[in-house]
Amino acid sequence: MYPCFDPATWGPSLDAAVDAVQRGAVVVLPTDTVYGVGADAFQPTAVAAVLAAKGRGRQMPPPVLIPDVRTVDGLARDVPAPARALMEQLWPGALTVIVHAQPSLAWDLGETHGTVALRQPDHGAALALLRRTGPLAVTSANLTGQPAATTAEGARDQLGDAVAVYLDGGDSPLGTASTIVDATDPAGLRVVRDGGVPRARLIEIAGADAFAPEPPAEGESAG
Repeated sequence: MYPCFDPATWGPSLDAAVDAVQRGAVVVLPTDTVYGVGADAFQPTAVAAVLAAKGRGRQMPPPVLIPDVRTVDGLARDVPAPARALMEQLWPGALTVIVHAQPSLAWDLGETHGTVALRQPDHGAALALLRRTGPLAVTSANLTGQPAATTAEGARDQLGDAVAVYLDGGDSPLGTASTIVDATDPAGLRVVRDGGVPRARLIEIAGADAFAPEPPAEGESAG
C-alpha cells in the first residue's frame, strides 16, 4: 500500500506504480469515480491479468484511461463531432466514451469488436501516473459482481495479491461509476450506463439531435 495523497510526497509511490506497469504487473489507482485496477494497455498479458484479477472474461474488455484529450486521435478514428464536444467539455471527468479504435494499434483488450472505451479521469494522482505510463487498461477495482471499491483498502480486500501496487489516495471523490456514451452507432450517441454525468448535461453540450432515438418500450408500437 503506497500513500498517494500529496503531490509533494507521492513521487516514490508513483515510481513504484510506474515500475510495476512497465514490467507488466497490475496496479490499483485512485480516480475521481471509484478505484481502478489496471495495467499497460499495450501489454496483452498484463491486460489479461487485470481481467483475471476481477474474475472477468475477454467478452468484457476494460476501458482505457488516458492523460489528455489530445491522446484520443492516436487511439480512435472517426470520432463524431458531438462525442468530441463531450470529451472537450467534460474531460477530465466522469464520462467514458466508446469509439472506433485505430485498427493499427498493437493491443489486445479482449473482444472489443474494433472499439475502445476512453476516459480522462479527474484525479491528480491518476493523471500524474498516466502522464508517465501512457494509456492504461483500467476497470473498477472489485471482483465481478461485487461493489466497486471506493478506498484502496476496499480494493485490497477484494483483489489481494493479484495486484502488485496499491496507490492509496483516500476516499473516491464521487464514489459512483462514470457515465458511458457509445459513439459508434451511425444513428447517434447512446447512453449505455448512467453515472457521474447526468443525461441532461450530455444533451446540453451535444444537443438532443446528437442522440439516437430511444428504442420503444416493451409493448409499445415502433410506429
